[in-house]
Amino acid sequence: MAKTLELHFLNTEGKTVKVNIDSPKDPVDQLALSTAMDQILASNIFITTGGDFVSKKGARMVDRNVTEITLA
Repeated sequence: MAKTLELHFLNTEGKTVKVNIDSPKDPVDQLALSTAMDQILASNIFITTGGDFVSKKGARMVDRNVTEITLA
């Protein structure tokens, strides 16, 4: 089972943009995550077609299960 941490931000146009982190530490420390997202905003290192990241929108942990199917 692959896990991905999705960080959601709003850009200048008010559109949601997402940063994915593969194989995150689980459980997630909510305070550390919020602080990290604040640092991402303060560093202004990401630019989208809709402008800079301007605020945090949320975060979520996504579990992905893949089952191979053998074809006859």
